Amino acid sequence: MAEYYEGMGRRSGPRKRTVAGILFGGAMALFSALAAAVTVLTFAAPYVNPASCWIFSILGLAAPVIYLLTVLLALYWIVRWRWGWASVMLVLVVVGLFKVSLFYKPEFRRVYDDTPVNGRGTVRFMTYNVRNFYSDDGRSSVAEILRMVEETDPDIVCMQEFNPALAEETAEYRTFLENYPYSVGGAAEDPRTAPLAIFSKFRTIRWGMAHPELQNENARESIWADLRIGDDTVRVFNNHLHSTAINASDNEFITKHRYISDTAREDKIRSIVRRFRDNSILRARQVDSIAREIGATPHARIVCGDFNDTPMSYVYRRMAAGLQDAFRESGMGYSFTFRGFFNTLRIDYVLVSEAFEPLAYEVPEVDYSDHRPVVVQLRHVPSH
Repeated sequence: MAEYYEGMGRRSGPRKRTVAGILFGGAMALFSALAAAVTVLTFAAPYVNPASCWIFSILGLAAPVIYLLTVLLALYWIVRWRWGWASVMLVLVVVGLFKVSLFYKPEFRRVYDDTPVNGRGTVRFMTYNVRNFYSDDGRSSVAEILRMVEETDPDIVCMQEFNPALAEETAEYRTFLENYPYSVGGAAEDPRTAPLAIFSKFRTIRWGMAHPELQNENARESIWADLRIGDDTVRVFNNHLHSTAINASDNEFITKHRYISDTAREDKIRSIVRRFRDNSILRARQVDSIAREIGATPHARIVCGDFNDTPMSYVYRRMAAGLQDAFRESGMGYSFTFRGFFNTLRIDYVLVSEAFEPLAYEVPEVDYSDHRPVVVQLRHVPSH
């Protein structure tokens, strides 16, 4: 019996590692080192102007996937009891926690029927890229969108890619204007402003374009309107920054994995990367100009629109400087606003100054455009 236990003790010693095991461990260590470096660079993405190094824009786009990979690697090394690598990955996970709220807000408790209703001191706000009022199948979506707006009943509506010619053909639009007597932008006589419009139940004092000398022929930049809310003047900025130029064909090429079988995939990939690079640089130039004007505004501010960039981007950091992101303050779960690219992108925003407290955040699940609207309930805090 003693010999039996002695044998058991000898067999319980460290196992001899196989060549395959050594190679796999080395490969995982190398992969973890690479992943750690990429994660650190991703954390830096919002601080690097794409004009200096556009690769950081791609890292910002892929930030949720990169962070998830870091978490999985941390778990792998913990299970393997390799605390050196586990410590490295855990540090990155902890640092990344401060970025997670840009994409995901945990639902620690389920809330039922407590969304604040419109009332004194509250402002219901909507921003929506309506894609020129064309649905997925090319039909007019004016009636559907305006009915949805009527049901949602916001006090202020900002639209991007607004098409006044198509809207004016409908009875719904005439009714819509009765509910929103103050509207700016979208003027048919000025094609530069046609893609952007602000509709309000509050009196409009004045309006204009942010840095009109920099506006391009597509007018995909920024307009503003000063609204009288209570005794205060509030400046609303409606923005549509330069598109990534990734079209429906490109989206299918990526999301449906057509790059696997497409014989022209190399040319297609080069084209996508080139357009992404060029347009990231253009957006950075736009946002530097617009952000300066937003920062110089003496009034309370609501900044909204389609930024065409993710929360881990240079564009978002510049636009959100000194402002509250309504999703981070009052959203729940995972929010995406673009119907494409695996439904992972939050590129439409509502940002507010300290004169407003975000109370509720919602992204209605409608498919009238390639974007979804963002609806936010705000409490207005008077300046005096």
